[in-house]
Amino acid sequence: MPSVQDLELAKAAHVIISELCKVKSGESVLITADSATDWRPVEETAKAAEAAGAKVMVAWHSTPAGYGKVADPRLPDGLKAAIPNTDVWIEYNNQWLLYSSPWLEAMSGSRVRYLFLGGLDTDQIVRCIGKINISAQDEFQRELVSMTQRARRMRITTPAGTDVSFENDPDRPVTSELYADTPGPHFLLGQIGWAPVEETIEGVIVFDGSFSGGGEADLGILREPIRLTIKKGVITSIEGGEEAKKVKEWLDNLGDPKMYHLAHVCYGFNPGARLSGLCTEDERVWGSTEWGIGFQGPFFKGKVGPAVTHADGICLNSSVWLDGELIIREGKVVHPKLARLAAALGK
Repeated sequence: MPSVQDLELAKAAHVIISELCKVKSGESVLITADSATDWRPVEETAKAAEAAGAKVMVAWHSTPAGYGKVADPRLPDGLKAAIPNTDVWIEYNNQWLLYSSPWLEAMSGSRVRYLFLGGLDTDQIVRCIGKINISAQDEFQRELVSMTQRARRMRITTPAGTDVSFENDPDRPVTSELYADTPGPHFLLGQIGWAPVEETIEGVIVFDGSFSGGGEADLGILREPIRLTIKKGVITSIEGGEEAKKVKEWLDNLGDPKMYHLAHVCYGFNPGARLSGLCTEDERVWGSTEWGIGFQGPFFKGKVGPAVTHADGICLNSSVWLDGELIIREGKVVHPKLARLAAALGK
């Protein structure tokens, strides 16, 4: 029997395989999902890969206790072997394998094209992929990446109290998440991320959207803001209500000093994204910024490096200055050229 959004989901799966990952006939495609994953996107993506002529494998496995290396003890040996030995890996896991040991092995090679879609359900896949004008999204992101790469000094504020400044290193990449057609890590479209010069990050960051650290630290949509004081790229205090206390206790219990380091900052600009409590979507809410703490992927070319796990917090309605020029005001694009490109996306 048909289910809700069956046809829309089929279109989104086709976009994932044919447009984003550009799967070719004869390639191996691995799709991973834990037992907490919505099965429908997994199945439709497998069908689309099969229709493209790929050799398809779906790995459904027990749900780990958290993200990154925290997941390692719960991963089957067969899964660990499969991950670095495929052409395309699409991850739907609710508890991510991102930053786990097999992920690191896969990303250290030159074969695997990895697309992270962790935890997305049918409705999110349809809104955040299937209904997006890919060419218009590409044009918008390219322009914003170019502007950010040229900026040396940045400031971000929010109505909730964020006021943080930092410098950029022109030799570090500014990643634009859209296509997943080259070896290495790629993520859901609508996010642009980079690692600022860590020791220049100073000020206050207030998470008022959601917070995600895997397992017990998956707080979802926040009831109260979490206020971080940052000095030289390191969290020196965490203030707020019960959720802030929970985050502080979680970080303390991990026993890894690297977890207090800021790993990256990202813009969120997916026209279909809504604040849902799932950071894969929340990080792309239009006009938000996101800060990652802990594990810093090698693709950022930063100084933090590996940590026991990773967490992400969302700052809504961000204002952004590039070398003193305001380009985003409380979540709305105000730079003239960017605003024209955003209008093509309905924003």
